[in-house]
Amino acid sequence: MINLSTGAFFERSTQQIGVLRSRAETLQQQIGTGNRIERSSDDPVAAARLRMLARSERIAAVDTRNSQLAEADLALTDQSLGSIADLVIRARELAVQGTAPTLSDAQREAIGIEMKGLRENLVMLANSRNIAGHALLGGQATGAAYVVDGTIAQFVGTAAVDPLEIGEGQSVVPGLTGPEVFEFATAGGPTDLFSVLGNLAAALTTGGDAATQASSDALSALDTGLEKVTTAQTVIGARLNWVDLMTERRENNAERAAEERADVGGADIATTMSRLQETLTVLEATQASFVRLANLSLFSMLR
Repeated sequence: MINLSTGAFFERSTQQIGVLRSRAETLQQQIGTGNRIERSSDDPVAAARLRMLARSERIAAVDTRNSQLAEADLALTDQSLGSIADLVIRARELAVQGTAPTLSDAQREAIGIEMKGLRENLVMLANSRNIAGHALLGGQATGAAYVVDGTIAQFVGTAAVDPLEIGEGQSVVPGLTGPEVFEFATAGGPTDLFSVLGNLAAALTTGGDAATQASSDALSALDTGLEKVTTAQTVIGARLNWVDLMTERRENNAERAAEERADVGGADIATTMSRLQETLTVLEATQASFVRLANLSLFSMLR
């Protein structure tokens, strides 16, 4: 009977000390990680909410990457459009010079050579690359947006740019296609900036009265072309603003989610440290009591 009582005493004491040590370790882990929930069984309702928050964070991470890609492509497109606008403005200045009847054929030829160089630069800008190495204005095509066939610059990209999801069911088109920038209609029919610059360069190089008339006729087309480019700049600017707005909203949502995560599954450090101190005190007392009781024997009681 004594053996059974002694065995039960040791087993019960060992269990009590083990429970206290486990509780202390759990509290120490909560202080270290800042989380009070280690497994779903600790708080099933809170654990379910934390899983929903984690899933939202993973989706937000994808939206963030898409926003960064879209912003990079849109910013590069905006830079290219700025260069294109400057080029068209310079072409218009040369066209105005070309209308002067006092110019000699040699002077017109010099203007024509510069105009030809502007057209070549325009093709280069049309084939500017994005961060993936594809033409900015080529749509979904992997290669160049335009190829030059003699005097014609032909668009070889796709007709549209696929939108990117940037959160909350919203999307943005991260660019434009070449026709949206360079093609427009005039009184003489549809045309593009490549043709306007190319034809004017050829007329100026040839010289004569035809060069003066060609310069005068080109002014209207260049004005329309410049308007098309500036409209494209406005579109890109609006899309950049939309990306910025969605990024700000996503950051605000992330802050709210972090606060909710702390409220739902976070450990109150002050309270947890107080409980840990209490548990360690009880553990120390329990161990001391166990040692003293374990050293007692019948002979000790008889003394």
